[in-house]
Amino acid sequence: MIKSELITKIAEDNPHLFYRDVERIVSKIFDEITGALSRGDRVELRGFGAFSVKTRPARIGRNPRTGEKVEVAEKQVPYFKTGKDLRERLNK
Repeated sequence: MIKSELITKIAEDNPHLFYRDVERIVSKIFDEITGALSRGDRVELRGFGAFSVKTRPARIGRNPRTGEKVEVAEKQVPYFKTGKDLRERLNK
């Protein structure tokens, strides 16, 4: 499911809400999650899962085409851990 499909599904399930309002709400939720992660905070949605940021240390990589050594800088990557309820629903 992509973002526009999610917005459409929510709008169809809630006919009292305008499509543009649902679009703003979904965008705001994603913006808040992104903002919290960029600040280094953890975002937990009970029953669904938790988003956090992990640090990958700097390392020496290789260019696959030439085999030449390349320095790869340290970076922050998003990480998602599923909640217990979601895992149980998926594995029924």
